[in-house]
Amino acid sequence: MKQVFRVLDSYSVIAYIENEPGAKTMIEILKAARDTGTDLLFCVINWGEVYYITRRELGSERAEEVARLLQSLPIEIINADAALTRVAAEFKSKHKMSYADCFAAALAKSRNAEVVTGDKEFKQVEKEVRIHWID
Repeated sequence: MKQVFRVLDSYSVIAYIENEPGAKTMIEILKAARDTGTDLLFCVINWGEVYYITRRELGSERAEEVARLLQSLPIEIINADAALTRVAAEFKSKHKMSYADCFAAALAKSRNAEVVTGDKEFKQVEKEVRIHWID
């Protein structure tokens, strides 16, 4: 089993695919994951958020391109089971964060990993989850 240290959130993935601020850092993180054989984790809830945002803003063809791109990267999609959902719900009950962001935080907490993000909502959970800021 590969050792995992980082969890991606929707913000970091969108920054990468849309070449937004933080994209250069994301490229470095993806290369490091590839070079070390260490997958980055991405919760299926966050995957869905990236998919729907891309589809809504750029159309279904681009959303499918992004889905294929994500499959080619050193990223492991993690399903949201009851245990992960409980931790996400606990984050949501205590913080004013999007529900999807709570899943990224929950995944990081459950795997003792850091969240890779530039989303300032994560400042609320810095005492509970390590954050790797990309911008």
